[in-house]
Amino acid sequence: MPTLTPPQDCHSMPELRVQIDKLDRHLIEMLVMRAGFIDRASQLKPGVGLPARIPERVEEVVQNVRASSGELGMDPELAERLWRILIDWSIAREECVLGQE
Repeated sequence: MPTLTPPQDCHSMPELRVQIDKLDRHLIEMLVMRAGFIDRASQLKPGVGLPARIPERVEEVVQNVRASSGELGMDPELAERLWRILIDWSIAREECVLGQE
């Protein structure tokens, strides 16, 4: 995680924007890391006979995200919408590798 100035310690819009830009870059880095795990899943799943989409797992991930977001003060509805997009993208990525387009 990059070192960030807390929002309350930002005294100008340019200063605040620098912090947001730093945080956005870190979020992208984390999403790239997550994609690496998705790529690894697409390598492991054929060996254990798993398809790209496992509905029970999708719902488990969504429920985990909703719970975490609620605990951390984020709107669970927004978190779910974002994660469903991320999950659909991840499954499509796996399907390309698994040849299930």
